[in-house]
Amino acid sequence: MTLLVLGIVVFLGIHLLPTFPHVREGLVRRLGIAGYRAVFSVLSLAGFALLVWGFASAPVIQVWSPPAWTRWVAIVLMLPAFILLVAAYVPGRIKAAVKHPFLVSIKTWALAHLIANGDLASIILFGSFLAYAVYDRIAIKGRQPTALVETPGSGPSRNDVIAVVLGVVLYVVFLVWLHPLLIGRAVLPH
Repeated sequence: MTLLVLGIVVFLGIHLLPTFPHVREGLVRRLGIAGYRAVFSVLSLAGFALLVWGFASAPVIQVWSPPAWTRWVAIVLMLPAFILLVAAYVPGRIKAAVKHPFLVSIKTWALAHLIANGDLASIILFGSFLAYAVYDRIAIKGRQPTALVETPGSGPSRNDVIAVVLGVVLYVVFLVWLHPLLIGRAVLPH
């Protein structure tokens, strides 16, 4: 459990830096934009590796036993999570309307997994990401856009079609093949 918590602290800690503009700007002045991005990337990858390793090796301590139907709630919630994930990188009306689709995707992903999983490691992992995404969305309202932060914009409506189609494809691929392969747990019942 220690590796999981350490990974979450490193990964989410580095992602919280933008919510402290004076700290971020000081680091950019010292390291330059390229240096800041390099350090940010390395620490993000290290934190991610730690939290994946920590989650995989965490003991299963059941806090509550979710009813079987919660698995289906999570399966349904993950479809918009994948569409919003793609929409975050494809400027279109979805991105303009949602404003921060990546954070909404994280919140939806975390909530879906909190609903369907009752073990302590899941509660810590998904609860931390949900809290982070809620905090970051609130913090964004008070931040000024910088060269490091892209402001949401609108694009052609075909980009929304691309976001939906790619989101659905990623959803199906992850649901059927990648979740069992990467996470070690099949989503769909046999």
